Amino acid sequence: MSDKSEIKAELERKKQRLAQIREEKKRKEERKKKEADQQKDAVLHQDDSDLEKKRRETEALLQSMGITSEIPVVPPPVSPTTKSAGTPSEAGSQDSDGFSCPSRRQTPKLGMAKVTQVDFPPREIVSYTKETQTPVVTQEKEEEEEEEEIAPAPPLGEPQTEIPDQKVEEEVPPHELTEEEKLQILHSEEFANFFDHSTRIIERALSEHVDLFFDYSGRDLEEKDEIQAGAKLFLNRQFTDEHWSKHRVVTCLDWSPQYPELLVASYNNNEDAPHEPDGVALVWNMKYKKTTPEYVFHCQHPVYCVNVVGTQNANNLISISTDGRMCSWSLDMLSHPQDSMELVFKQSKAVAVTSMSFPHGDVNNFVVGSEDGSVYMACRHGSKAGISEMFEGHHGPITGINCHTAPGPLDFSHLFVTSSFDWTVKLWSTKNNKPLYSFEDNSDYVYDVMWSPTHPALFACVDGVGHLDLWNLNNDTEVPTASVTVDGNPALNRVRWAHSGREIAVGDSDGRVYIYDVGEQIAIPRNDEWTRFVRTLAEINENRDDAEELAAQRLAV
Repeated sequence: MSDKSEIKAELERKKQRLAQIREEKKRKEERKKKEADQQKDAVLHQDDSDLEKKRRETEALLQSMGITSEIPVVPPPVSPTTKSAGTPSEAGSQDSDGFSCPSRRQTPKLGMAKVTQVDFPPREIVSYTKETQTPVVTQEKEEEEEEEEIAPAPPLGEPQTEIPDQKVEEEVPPHELTEEEKLQILHSEEFANFFDHSTRIIERALSEHVDLFFDYSGRDLEEKDEIQAGAKLFLNRQFTDEHWSKHRVVTCLDWSPQYPELLVASYNNNEDAPHEPDGVALVWNMKYKKTTPEYVFHCQHPVYCVNVVGTQNANNLISISTDGRMCSWSLDMLSHPQDSMELVFKQSKAVAVTSMSFPHGDVNNFVVGSEDGSVYMACRHGSKAGISEMFEGHHGPITGINCHTAPGPLDFSHLFVTSSFDWTVKLWSTKNNKPLYSFEDNSDYVYDVMWSPTHPALFACVDGVGHLDLWNLNNDTEVPTASVTVDGNPALNRVRWAHSGREIAVGDSDGRVYIYDVGEQIAIPRNDEWTRFVRTLAEINENRDDAEELAAQRLAV
């Protein structure tokens, strides 16, 4: 800033000096006129011309300004333009150093004027005018521009060299990783977790399909309501994975109690891929439109089914194998079972169990289906631990068994249903060792059956020709209330109600999982469904008693 103030002070001095020169010039001209009048009669030189007279006037003017008259000593290459341009420069340099005698020679300084061969006086005048029209306190950028116009050449080099240095420091390229560093990052656990989480989010976002033309006025909904009003079962989603589920049989299905949109499906081995894991479990997500599973679990052996009994804080994992061995496991230690027992009926050979179910809220008593078509009731603890009772009625292996679970004003936990290879579904009660009713509408193996978790008189079953049937016993016991056939008629192995009772998951023999929405008129029970179901059971018992009496009479005859 000190250099700047000095330059401004020098400009002010030059301004004052120019004003003085103009005044002296006027006085000189007046004096010259007077001297010319006085010496008018005197002849100085006979050969004086007008050019010589002008030259003398110019020399006199220059001498009055303190400039030497020895200008012709400048080397010949200097043009008149250069000479005229250098004269003010010399004057400015002499003014900056102080006043000098007119007769003093400044030849070296005149030689230095050759360096500035630009038209400096106009630039000096422009910068001077700009300086007087602008305030003293300006921005840094304006000050730098003024310094470039006014200051000498050397100071201009300094800011020009500093600015590129700053840019270079700011634009330093990032450090390029080596191959070893890249591999180390790719194999780190932190990167793997980040990549796994990020890909799930991106996949969900890309799979979403938003209806931009949705009409909130209700005109479109009226038509849809009319269509869906008569629909009792309609397909919502289909889950399959070309790599992990294709050519595998769905062995079990279950909905998450914490996240209702999650469904886990287990699969057995793929005979076409002997090097793949024999057992696979996939977690599917109903919330997003993505077609890939959320998680994939591998097992060394085929996964069939297990059951967790108890409460959230006190529970056990119960497993039963076809050799009749039941094991109770702790989820904290799955290396060895906590206890085990052999399921043997009346000290005969072990029962080959194919399915198992616990009544609602009971962790001790349970029922199992067997390969010989019999149903056995057993308990885990107490003096009567093991099989306590046998139920006969099926003529083929039992494929599925399920106890009544719908809570309500009346308790129906003594009821259970079974499915079998004999093409039938049978209704049982633990209070009677004979079936209460046999549903014989199917034309193939019935692979699974399950009660609705919300409706007391509703259950679903699937068979080997792709039929999904819903039976509401309060409406009819001869034909199903609703039925749907899966495209291609695949063998449906498993059926599982969602906890809300509004969706049903179905698995087939080729690794596909179908999600069906159940209509409100079927899924949501009315307030009188429990009392109606009591009357339905009473009618079923009366009909069964009448049938037994009629059969006994026929045998007697």
